[in-house]
Amino acid sequence: MAGLGVLEVSDATFDQEVLKSEQPVLVDFWAVWCGPCKALGPIVDGVAAAYTGKLKVAKMNVDENGATPSRYGIRGIPALLFFKDGKVTDQIVGYVPQDVIDEKVKRLLA
Repeated sequence: MAGLGVLEVSDATFDQEVLKSEQPVLVDFWAVWCGPCKALGPIVDGVAAAYTGKLKVAKMNVDENGATPSRYGIRGIPALLFFKDGKVTDQIVGYVPQDVIDEKVKRLLA
């Protein structure tokens, strides 16, 4: 489930919402059955709130969308991919504390 300020993206909307975004984008690849994804959800929502207007935050359910995760070689979830100007600049796989994500977001926005 996407929190406030978090966009749900699909294979159909990914290019428009993420690759063509003027702002840098953080995409959270997740699934309903994934425990670490559930634990990471509130952290991602917090990042979205903290960087409103500077960073677009999106979530993609990998069970409902197969093309995009395979295009980016997503093997394990949760996976966070950081995009700038339509290209992946960084990624995190697995559960990490918020400061790790903040550090990468700051680098992305620098």
